[in-house]
Amino acid sequence: MEEQSVSEALVPLFKLERLLNQDQGGRRIALLGSINDQPALLTAERAAFPSDTKTLSAFHQCLSNVKNLGTNDIYHWYLASAGQGPNNPPDLKLNLIHPCTESHVKKYSRQGVRMVTETPELYRDHVRPYIAKQREDGRLDWVFNVLEGRKEQKDIIYRDPGQDGSKDEAFLLAPDLNWDRKTLSSLHLLAIVERRDIWSLRDLKKSHVVFLKHMRDKILEATVKKYPDVERDQVKLYMHYQPTFYHLHIHVVHVMLEPTSTQAIGKAFGLENLISQLETLSGGPDAGMADVSLTYILGEAHDLWTEVFQPLKRSAEG
Repeated sequence: MEEQSVSEALVPLFKLERLLNQDQGGRRIALLGSINDQPALLTAERAAFPSDTKTLSAFHQCLSNVKNLGTNDIYHWYLASAGQGPNNPPDLKLNLIHPCTESHVKKYSRQGVRMVTETPELYRDHVRPYIAKQREDGRLDWVFNVLEGRKEQKDIIYRDPGQDGSKDEAFLLAPDLNWDRKTLSSLHLLAIVERRDIWSLRDLKKSHVVFLKHMRDKILEATVKKYPDVERDQVKLYMHYQPTFYHLHIHVVHVMLEPTSTQAIGKAFGLENLISQLETLSGGPDAGMADVSLTYILGEAHDLWTEVFQPLKRSAEG
């Protein structure tokens, strides 16, 4: 309860610096600011938001009934009311990142996107070293907090010990922090593996097919059991590349969830398609996704674009 109170007290302290983005038809905003002189990133959703700085500067002061839904490391999520009345129902879902990093700012800022093709050689020489660096400096602490039982345990929907109790196949299923946890048409869960040697879909091999099929079946079974109004063929499973964090996880969403850039071709890779691709790859059990070329979307502010793909493009253009 003390942690919840401390978390809820952070929002009124938010001081706006600038608007980062406005998306999903104007229903979501991302604000960069500070709390106690530390950078903070606040996102909120509603019917529509203004974009002028004068109005946004007073936005957080108009919130009432701020209720913390959870806190994990630098991430906090809430329900809140836009009006000041004590009986106003919650009409906003807030996510606060505090203190936020430059990587967070880049992710939430409006930016152009590019289609890039990542060959096995580019992955080996440039992308994998980049991924290894992103796993340093405590960036995955919030994931390990969940896996090791320190945070969000009451939110876990299902924990699978793995086939025959194999820790290499263990995983858990929990709500994504962007879901309001009540609107089934926007259902969004995350299945996170416990093993730490699979960083992204690039690490998947033919030898993992049985594990992936087991995860698929157990995820669908657990989801429809927890939410009886959702049927198996109303659930979509996919992985991102590049993902937000480099520890293998599967997105579990309702098929009616509003399609955004995170579900677009070039960002979301369907689990069924990945399994099929692995099954049809030539080679032995160690053949895998690291051996194929992948074409996907990168934001122009992404480090991989500015440090790898853009220089390669300029070099090729002479």
